[in-house]
Amino acid sequence: MIETAERRGPAIEPREIKQEGEAGLRITWADDTVCVYTAAELRRHCPCAQCVNEWTGQRVLQPESISDELTIADLSVVGRYALNFRWSDGHETGIYSFRYLRELGER
Repeated sequence: MIETAERRGPAIEPREIKQEGEAGLRITWADDTVCVYTAAELRRHCPCAQCVNEWTGQRVLQPESISDELTIADLSVVGRYALNFRWSDGHETGIYSFRYLRELGER
């Protein structure tokens, strides 16, 4: 079995990225795998330096501080490798690589 970190090609290439309602996201990957995410789930896993200590890798964001009612205020593609979200709580600094999103979708 190939480890997620070693994946190349279709496994981390999105074919379709679709916001579903105000708080959902669906990604269909090139290998036909479909991952569905909630805004709160993604926000709780934000990879930015405000949410994860850059030196230790320890998560500093307390997951319970994120409301289940959180919504996606805006969504944009970053280059050909990631997504950026603006959340209803005003946070917008996280860059979610396609690799990271695929890993989250398989948890």
